Amino acid sequence: MAKTYTHAEFDSLMDKVEKVDIRVKEYLELAGYERWARLYAPVNRGWTMTSNIAESINAALVSAREFPIYDFLEEVRKMFGRWNCSNRKEASHTYTTLGKKYQEMLTLNEAMSTRMIVVPSTEYLHMVNDEGRHYIVCLLERKCSCGRFQVDELPCPHAWAVLKSKFLMPEDYCLDYYKPKSVVMTYEVPVYPLPDRNEWNIPAHISEEVVLPPK
Repeated sequence: MAKTYTHAEFDSLMDKVEKVDIRVKEYLELAGYERWARLYAPVNRGWTMTSNIAESINAALVSAREFPIYDFLEEVRKMFGRWNCSNRKEASHTYTTLGKKYQEMLTLNEAMSTRMIVVPSTEYLHMVNDEGRHYIVCLLERKCSCGRFQVDELPCPHAWAVLKSKFLMPEDYCLDYYKPKSVVMTYEVPVYPLPDRNEWNIPAHISEEVVLPPK
């Protein structure tokens, strides 16, 4: 349910949950659909199914957590510096239209579009026949009745079929966020190394302060 694109699909899965245990349905309703279901989110969450990236960082810092606070923070700084440099280098050497993950998804959508039949209605509005099911694609609004085009902000298979029929470039209908230049910009601010402790210029009112442990 968290990953569904349409209300019909969401409701169908919720009906299955209710048949298994109505208490689960009641719990999910009480939590609020907008907090865990992409379809009901007030903002476009894309593929982000969690907001707690801290768990991933904690897992990478298991051994460092045993250090004194200064050494711990230095390990954090060095780790982020390595990640920043590695990600920037990878993005700088990406020569596909989109980043790796999104390029693979776009390629898969293209492969799925080959079996579809496009019926134009207007310059921007088209009906796509996908094995007997009809979907409506609007290129002007970048929407498809399957829900994927507007949520993923990447041409879904039905949009792909329309784009090919009109000889249009799919990258023009992809969110800039997915393009390598955006990833490079994300990591262009470096994480600077710290100088040796002997070179620190610490004001007297700071160095003389005694920091007590918490009560």
